[in-house]
Amino acid sequence: MDAFSLLKADHRKVEDLFQRLEAARGNAKLRVFEQIKTELELHTHIEEKIFYPALEKPEQTHDLTLEAYEEHAVVKNLLKELSRARTATEEWEAQAKVLQENVEHHVEEEENELFKKADAALSEEDIEGLGERMAAEKARKQGRKASKGSSTKKSAASKKTASKTTKKTASKTTRGSKAAKKTSKKSAAKTGRRSASKKSTTKKGRK
Repeated sequence: MDAFSLLKADHRKVEDLFQRLEAARGNAKLRVFEQIKTELELHTHIEEKIFYPALEKPEQTHDLTLEAYEEHAVVKNLLKELSRARTATEEWEAQAKVLQENVEHHVEEEENELFKKADAALSEEDIEGLGERMAAEKARKQGRKASKGSSTKKSAASKKTASKTTKKTASKTTRGSKAAKKTSKKSAAKTGRRSASKKSTTKKGRK
């Protein structure tokens, strides 16, 4: 996939998420926002790491690229502020709308101006190469997150298993201890009876 197609696909995905955010009610909005935040953080990461550096040198894309960096900074600050919320208040919803408007402006400027100028400044090979690199970086970042989630689940499962094993061992130890006590009591009782029997026999012999 070439660079422009990949980034446009990201744009459409975020647009759909903003529509879902508007339709959501109550704290369901916060869950949709988390998805938006994840997508935007990944999108800005691959643009700033791979796409924008390739557009800083060509004169026709230089100024627009610097402007895009600034727009990203605004979006990142809004994401940080919105992330602090625990409930979706009216103030939070208003700020989320500001985020949406900033993202929509950024997307419009990228697709209608920056991409067109980048298409003229870069070769087809460059555009394809940037797309492949961004796709690989996305996969790497997403894989790392998935791996962290999997490790957390495995750790939790391991702790549960260890806890069950400990409980079973403790139960066996308790049962073993009780059985040992019973055996000890029986042994003591037998010893007592034998001792009493010997004493009785000794007395009879003396008579």
